[in-house]
Amino acid sequence: MSNLLERLRGRGWRMTAQRRVVAEVLDGEHIHLTADEVLARATERLPEISRATVYNTLGELVALGEVIEVSGVGRAKRYDPNAHREHQHLVCAGCGTVRDVHPAGDPLDGLPEAERFGFTVTEAEVTYRGLCPECEAAGAVAENS
Repeated sequence: MSNLLERLRGRGWRMTAQRRVVAEVLDGEHIHLTADEVLARATERLPEISRATVYNTLGELVALGEVIEVSGVGRAKRYDPNAHREHQHLVCAGCGTVRDVHPAGDPLDGLPEAERFGFTVTEAEVTYRGLCPECEAAGAVAENS
C-alpha cells in the first residue's frame, strides 16, 4: 500500500476536500492513473472538483516527491503514489495495465562501463513489457513485439 494519505498528513499538507479526494483516488498499490482518470474518479466522489484543481494537485504532489510522474507507458503521463520504494514497471502491451515490480539486483549494473560514455550514472528506469494473463488468453498481440 502506498500510504499516501498518511505521508501527506505527516508532512502537514493542508488537506482541503479537493486535495483529500485526489490523494484518496491515488492511494493504493499498483495505482498508475492518468490525470483524466484521476479527474473522473475524483468527480465521482466530489462532483464540484475542477479539472484545474486536479491537475494543480497532481503537480504539487509530484513537486513534493510524494507521487511519481511516469512517462513512456502509453501516450498520457501516469501518476504513481509508490514514490518511496525503488521499483520498475511492467506494462501489458495489450490492455495497458501497469504493475510495480521489484527486480533483483541494481539496474545500473546492467550498463557496462564502455556504454556509459564517461557519464556518472545515478539512476535507471526500466520498463518491462509483455502481455498480462488476460490479454494472452484473449489472443492479444503485443504492439512492440
